[in-house]
Amino acid sequence: MFIKQNYKEIIDTISKDVVLVAVSKTKPNEDIMEAYRAGHRVFGENKVQEMVNKYEALPHDIEWHMIGHLQSNKVKYMAPFVSLIHGVDKWSTLVEINKQAKKHNRVIDCLLQARIAKEETKFGMGFEEIERILFSNELKDLDHVSIKGLMGMATFTDDSDQIASEFASLNEFYKKMCSEGCKLEVLSMGMSGDYTIAMSHGSNMIRVGSAIFGDRNYLAGQ
Repeated sequence: MFIKQNYKEIIDTISKDVVLVAVSKTKPNEDIMEAYRAGHRVFGENKVQEMVNKYEALPHDIEWHMIGHLQSNKVKYMAPFVSLIHGVDKWSTLVEINKQAKKHNRVIDCLLQARIAKEETKFGMGFEEIERILFSNELKDLDHVSIKGLMGMATFTDDSDQIASEFASLNEFYKKMCSEGCKLEVLSMGMSGDYTIAMSHGSNMIRVGSAIFGDRNYLAGQ
């Protein structure tokens, strides 16, 4: 029951225009079903095979988001059903998503990942590269992908001012792109430890795992 309670507590703290992605990576199906029975339908996974297994086993009205770093050779496995891909950090990955989506006569929604953290381990593109993609003629040729917005992850630190500054920079860039004609809808920032800061800087999609499900479970082979 703690999952249901945690979920409801988080729902009560966010506005209706913020999408909550319940990060279910490494969590067993019964935990996901507890959140499902509480009314939640949007779940995020960071490993393609794990998401495929859960998609096949769980109700098909669940909206699956790929939130982890994505290798191009894994796109084909989730292309038939994935709802949103958060971490597109290379043009070549976008091309592969378009290729695989075409095979299934789908348009797959994507977010371009901006690198806003100071950590070397974080993935993402610079603002200039994202801007080039958004205004490129090549993007217009990708009929089976739709860029819905941007995603960014802040530095893993206790310094809330640094986190706020990183989120603010992405929010400013997001608004700039919108003002210049990009039809973006999603600004995905914020996880369990910093989603309140993210929302105060414009995030309308948050990815929350441990605050709902508790500490991560490490499954065999992961």
